[in-house]
Amino acid sequence: MECNCIEPQWPPDDLLMKYQYISDFFIALAYFSIPLELIYFVKKSAVFPYRWVLVQFGAFIVLCGATHLINLWTFTPHSRTVASVMTTAKVLTALVSCVTALMLVHIIPDLLSVKTRELFLKNKAAELDREMGLIRTQEEIGRHVRMLTHEIRSTLDRHTILRTTLVELGRTLSLEECALWMPTRTGLELQLSYTLRQQNPVGYTVPIHLPVINQVFSTNCAVKISPNCPVARLRPAGKYVSGEVVAVRVPLLHLSNFHINDWPELSTKRYALMVLMLPSDSARQWHVHELELVEVVADQVAVALSHAAILEESMRARNLLMEQNVALDLARREAETAIRARNDFLAVMNHEMRTPMHAIIALSSLLQETELTPEQRLMVETILKSSNLLATLINDVLDLSRLEDGSLQLDLETFNLYSLFKEVLKLIKPIASVKKLRVSLSLAPDLPEYAVGDEKRLMQTILNVVGNALKFSKEGSISITAFVVKPETLRDSRTPEFLPVPSDNHFYLRVQVKDSGCGISPQDIPKLFTKFAENQSTATRNPGGSGLGLAICKRFVNLMEGHIWIESEGLGKGCTAIFIVKLGIPEGMNDSKLPYMPKMPTNHRQTAFPGLKVLVMDENGVSGAVTKELLMHLGCDVTTVSSGDECLQLVSHEHKVVFMDICVPGIDCHRITSRIYEKFAKRNERPLIVALTGNTDKSTKENCMRIGMDGLVLKPVSLDKMRSVLSDLLEHRVLFEAI
Repeated sequence: MECNCIEPQWPPDDLLMKYQYISDFFIALAYFSIPLELIYFVKKSAVFPYRWVLVQFGAFIVLCGATHLINLWTFTPHSRTVASVMTTAKVLTALVSCVTALMLVHIIPDLLSVKTRELFLKNKAAELDREMGLIRTQEEIGRHVRMLTHEIRSTLDRHTILRTTLVELGRTLSLEECALWMPTRTGLELQLSYTLRQQNPVGYTVPIHLPVINQVFSTNCAVKISPNCPVARLRPAGKYVSGEVVAVRVPLLHLSNFHINDWPELSTKRYALMVLMLPSDSARQWHVHELELVEVVADQVAVALSHAAILEESMRARNLLMEQNVALDLARREAETAIRARNDFLAVMNHEMRTPMHAIIALSSLLQETELTPEQRLMVETILKSSNLLATLINDVLDLSRLEDGSLQLDLETFNLYSLFKEVLKLIKPIASVKKLRVSLSLAPDLPEYAVGDEKRLMQTILNVVGNALKFSKEGSISITAFVVKPETLRDSRTPEFLPVPSDNHFYLRVQVKDSGCGISPQDIPKLFTKFAENQSTATRNPGGSGLGLAICKRFVNLMEGHIWIESEGLGKGCTAIFIVKLGIPEGMNDSKLPYMPKMPTNHRQTAFPGLKVLVMDENGVSGAVTKELLMHLGCDVTTVSSGDECLQLVSHEHKVVFMDICVPGIDCHRITSRIYEKFAKRNERPLIVALTGNTDKSTKENCMRIGMDGLVLKPVSLDKMRSVLSDLLEHRVLFEAI
């Protein structure tokens, strides 16, 4: 068989052939070892195109290895079969190479997309690194802010807050200088108030309207400013390159709370200026996170200052309130002391004035019973009238005093309303007949016969109002009208301050007293309810005195939840006095009236008490003698003593009444009353014990009732009053005069 191999141009060298033979063997061996690795990757690959490429590449490697292996037999004479096998291996290798190349055409775009993804992931990784850097920066800023905030808010003293801010910022940011400029009192300048290194004297000022200051105040961000501007000149002049400077505003929420030197008391929106300087002769610049830190700290300082202001204001308000409370407490104690002193004075004066009044009225009434000439009788009547007027004034002063200090309380009891008006009419008729005045009384049919209220105060009010009508009327008539006010007419446009509250258990009584007297000018009406005030137009024509009547009436009416006013068309046209009071409706008496029990007329009472043994205990000799004369004039057998021991020694079962002056100093009336009770075991053998007093305090009456006394009589006492007292006392065995 012939060999179709191409003969080399140069004859093969045996050694060269040997080397080629060995090289082909190892190349074939290497080619056959590569598929073993490819089989591993084929098993691990899960994507079809890549697995197929690996298979093709493995086949290509195997064919290349087979070609080199078959080529070993071509170095020696060989058969045609070897040549055919060699040719087949090379054809298959070429075919597999082409198929692999065609497959790579489809895979290249995928490979390019993988590269793109790789670049995308690299970019994302870079962005993530930058974001992580920002997060770390923000965390660092937050840590510094928390640290600074903790240091700043560890105190609520504004000076410590500002000083701590500068120190902590200087340490955190490694600053060369940090300063705080505060507005002055005028608000036209900024004053250097705090510095970190204290290289410049505090107190240096610059105008507040500089362009650089306006620039900083116009934004809440930190602003880089020139190191040569006035607020940045924080170091002495020298040959050095100044570091970068930033400034930020610090809001002052209530400037009036931060007085430093001459800060303004009142302010609208004001700011302080914080200036921060980096070290000189350095290339360091301000970073964004550092500027953010400065801005946040400025806001925190503003908040801390506002908290300090609130604390200072609250402390100031608390101290002021404490001072006011101390002053109020002192004023209250002084007022209470003054009220007690006034009440004590009035009580003493009441007793001391009533004692001589008792003598004057009693002796005058006794003198009136004697044979007198007309001129003497007129004098005695004048004395009695003046004395009664003075006694009324004393009562009014005491009532007004208790009304003003709030100690006077209404004595609410069920009373006969018809009887009250008839008693008033009976009391005023003698005076009206003397002045030849006609008096009429008109009671509405629907007026309840019984009511719940203070009978004494209501009668006193009516008598005062009617007394005024009598005093200022020389002729004509006086009419008294009483009726129940309808709910729809309670409100009157003329009295807007009166706000009645209707209810089922109460009614409003309206009393009108109309006279034909001298009248009054409308502008003088409000003065009538003032203490010791009187209409000037009538003062000269009525010498009865101004008194306290209407002033007390107004307070009594207010106490009874009512209202009083006066109407007059002018001088010479008379007056109408009107008042409304609130009275209660007795339980079970709304539909049926109780039988009317009129008081016994005076002429039916006993007028003389012959042989009635009476014991009078009074330390005041004059007062005791006067009381004795009154009783003796009524026919009584009277014994007087001046001490409690004498009273206990002399009192016997023959004495029917014991009059005891309970205001005698050094005498224990409770002890004396108890001893008398012990001395007379049987009630019918014991004398009636009656207190004589000039004290109008309500507690006096309560104490007398509590210790077991049988009665209480107020001084002064006239002959008629003593006659009435003895008559009622002997008839009812008890008599407590209303106080």
